[in-house]
Amino acid sequence: MLDHPLVAVRLTRLRAASTPNAEFRLLVDELSTFLAYEALRDVAVKPTLIDTPVVSGVSAFVLAEEPVVIPILRAGLGMTSAVEKALTSSRLCLLGLRRNETTLEPETYHDGIPENLSGTHVVICDPMLATGGSLAHALELVTARGAARVSALCLIGAVPGVQKIAARFREVHFYLAAVDEELNSNGYIVPGLGDAGDRQFGPPVHHPN
Repeated sequence: MLDHPLVAVRLTRLRAASTPNAEFRLLVDELSTFLAYEALRDVAVKPTLIDTPVVSGVSAFVLAEEPVVIPILRAGLGMTSAVEKALTSSRLCLLGLRRNETTLEPETYHDGIPENLSGTHVVICDPMLATGGSLAHALELVTARGAARVSALCLIGAVPGVQKIAARFREVHFYLAAVDEELNSNGYIVPGLGDAGDRQFGPPVHHPN
């Protein structure tokens, strides 16, 4: 979990029910930047030579890999820009999951993840680690397809979900801005911040058949 005063003050506004959608999206982006820099601390780089305005042949570094960034739709979309900007070079692959409100289990409606992730560093963006169901589903997919390293970025996690993921996926590195103690009867994090997707983009529009 990130322990930083600038994270704490942003979390205050992120949690507040009075925060409008536009500000909420900005806060998600800013917090995702903090998470990305922490999660990518050991991303692979290789040496190169560059010319500065002052001298030629200066030793420098460039990325030695092109990580795959996977936001879990739709709430994870708000985190991806910060991760992509931090990396400068990455592939974006979308994973669409929806929660069955009766069973609270995830259901896939879009799978844009490559079939072969062998040797790849995968970064999963999932703002809310509640029951852990959605993240676990995503982690099962990418590990089954050969991901070499997996980093999961979440804004807020609940203790039950964090414990579930830690127990089942010991090789996965996950990063959170905050951890809350419990879930309510509907599987939402308490105190949490509500529905991260709705608070970024507004409630989904349901068109009549």
